[in-house]
Amino acid sequence: MRSPASLSVALLVITGLLRQPAAAQTPLRAKDLAPGVFLVASRELRDSNFKASVVLLIHYDPSGAMGLIINRPLKLPLEELLTELPEARGNKDPSYEGGPVSPESVLALLRSTAKPPRTEEVLGEVFLISSERPIVEALKAGVKANRFRAFTGYAGWSAGQLDREVDLGAWHLFRADADTVFAPDTAAVWPKLIRRTEFRIANRPPMNTDKHR
Repeated sequence: MRSPASLSVALLVITGLLRQPAAAQTPLRAKDLAPGVFLVASRELRDSNFKASVVLLIHYDPSGAMGLIINRPLKLPLEELLTELPEARGNKDPSYEGGPVSPESVLALLRSTAKPPRTEEVLGEVFLISSERPIVEALKAGVKANRFRAFTGYAGWSAGQLDREVDLGAWHLFRADADTVFAPDTAAVWPKLIRRTEFRIANRPPMNTDKHR
């Protein structure tokens, strides 16, 4: 049986926050990496840690990047993940695998029209929780899975690593949106976005190779 995850989370420095709407049709490139961007694993990405995953970037700067996989629910309800918190007792909402780094840590995302105290905005209506007290307050308020999700671990990249992976085609980039982050059917998230990627590629205007016309 899996031991309860510790709530001791390393300090996160969240910078460069985006407030832009989702699913922009203009293709994004490595230069567009920033908090509030979705990383959609390509069909060719076979790494078991990220195969068919959608990652929400929560931090990006010259020192590296951090994100949360949003489409991997665990067979671990919140009451078992957060056993140290009385407010989680009886809560059967699922927890999620945020990534392979520091799986003993817990981070959470909260959807709100106004910024809750002690949270960091990732994109419009989506806020990152990296400490215990706002988690307790969300549980006390009875916030459900359509507005609150807890994650074990996170995805992390060293300086320049994610940029190289994007340039090599491992990831497709999209502007993130709150509806997708908190989608009720997580199994449909990656197929929907990968189809959008393929549609975007199929409809890309052909290059004009005749420079003399």
